[in-house]
Amino acid sequence: MTLSLLDWRRRVSGLYAAARAAGDPEAGWRTWRDGRDELFANHPDSPLGTEARAAFRGLPFAPYDPALRYEARLEPADPRRLELPTADDGEVPLDRIGTVTLGELGRLDVWWLGRYGGGVFLPLRDGTAGRTTYGGGRYLLDTIKGADLDADGERLVVDLNFAYHPSCTYDPRWSCPLAPEGNRIPAEVAAGEQLPPGGWY
Repeated sequence: MTLSLLDWRRRVSGLYAAARAAGDPEAGWRTWRDGRDELFANHPDSPLGTEARAAFRGLPFAPYDPALRYEARLEPADPRRLELPTADDGEVPLDRIGTVTLGELGRLDVWWLGRYGGGVFLPLRDGTAGRTTYGGGRYLLDTIKGADLDADGERLVVDLNFAYHPSCTYDPRWSCPLAPEGNRIPAEVAAGEQLPPGGWY
């Protein structure tokens, strides 16, 4: 761990704060996107490897679709604990704290990361996985790292336009928890971050 990693996390958290503060969700999304491109291109803790960073021209995203932004009520669900193995971190404990329903796309499990401090974790693996998006899925919320679009005690803001790939998408040196069964849907979500032609590595 380094202080530059602390800086990375602060900057990511700042991008989400700017998105929350924007009067227009699409304008907030554009600020977030531009900031991510700058971090990936220039920050010492970019997930991109050296070769990929040299060729980097921006993260590919689908156009913003306002219909894919939800203020979703957190509904109760039976408690469930998962221990997700990763290559470097051992097992990551997840506790299900409820579910959210995203219109016709259906229901997703919402998890609490059971590490020190914890945080809400909402991954998604949809019908585009393995083709136009990473096969293991993408993340919608990961509040332990500042990826938080807002909540009011009963509802979470879940905007599928902010779906982003975990670090392991870009370079095999990273390991990440992937979407478990309750976070996989057959529908295609044509929003959020996409894979570039040929992938990242």
